Amino acid sequence: MRVSSAAFSELDDLVELWVELAADQRASGSHLRAEANRTPIREALARHVAADGVLVAREGDVSNGGTEVGSSAEDADADGLVGFVMFDIEAGAYEQDATRGMVRNLFVRPAYRDAGVGTRLLAAAEDALADAGVDAVALDVLADNEAARRFYRRHGYRPHRVELEKSMRSDTHSKEDG
Repeated sequence: MRVSSAAFSELDDLVELWVELAADQRASGSHLRAEANRTPIREALARHVAADGVLVAREGDVSNGGTEVGSSAEDADADGLVGFVMFDIEAGAYEQDATRGMVRNLFVRPAYRDAGVGTRLLAAAEDALADAGVDAVALDVLADNEAARRFYRRHGYRPHRVELEKSMRSDTHSKEDG
């Protein structure tokens, strides 16, 4: 498996990976609509690619205990992208006492999970952010996505800020799912 910077020519493939990520996150309570956000995520990915803030994992010697995983053509797209991480340096209106790097999205196709791909992508993003001078790296994870929470805990991430949400839906005042 090779991790490298994404190219503009890979934007369509990156959008497909993000749509797959967003669709998966719906099972953990995400409000993002995967298909409806193709245009905004394409624009965000293009900005991040231009700023060297997207790394991709390409199919290659991905192995799990010496056995190649995800080797069929249907498991990887034509270019062999099996995962990506999108990151940047946090920018905001407030002065802070620390410069924080932000991991915005990290996704590995299911056939390639538990083979070290996510670990390699996360480490490469952390290295790039450290080289840029950040003091800490932060990310968001859905509360109901226990697998992601375990993954990030294994890599040293701890709760820093907790977001709470209250549903305002009722029988007479609700939104359609579509």
